[in-house]
Amino acid sequence: MPGKESFNKHIRKSLPELLGSVLDIVGIFNSPERDAAMLESAGLTLERALYPLLVLIGKYGPIGVVDLGERVGRDYTTVSRQVARLEELGLVTRRAGSTDRRTREATVTREGKAATNAVDAARERLALKMFRNWSRPDYDQLLRLTRMLADGLDVTPAPGSKLAERMAAKTSGK
Repeated sequence: MPGKESFNKHIRKSLPELLGSVLDIVGIFNSPERDAAMLESAGLTLERALYPLLVLIGKYGPIGVVDLGERVGRDYTTVSRQVARLEELGLVTRRAGSTDRRTREATVTREGKAATNAVDAARERLALKMFRNWSRPDYDQLLRLTRMLADGLDVTPAPGSKLAERMAAKTSGK
């Protein structure tokens, strides 16, 4: 099939550019300076290392420490201590896991929800500024294609990996 081989050749040629763009985005999102600016814009005083955890707990909670650690690229023991700190600050609460009572899951408190709402508002202000010169079709295409990329990345875990096990558990209802 000539069309498919031509497309594969195009992918091979342009893949470094795609990877470079993704790494640029990841680098920006992982920047301590960006986190500090976002916290300041949201009017929050929070240890920078706790910020992404609070945001993820707000979005995916109740969430276990292991899953949270995998999402932020940190060891679960480190994340456990950081979640305990968020709990001390009154931003999250921990409870026994819904599927495995031996595990602990975190969820945001009312105060934590107020903090994540402030972050969402700051993010919205930034997005409105960033996309002010984009056309609606370009923005909608970005949404569609980034969702497609994220979905494609999440469907092909390495066999036997923790991600493969987690995805299998999700599909089996565990």
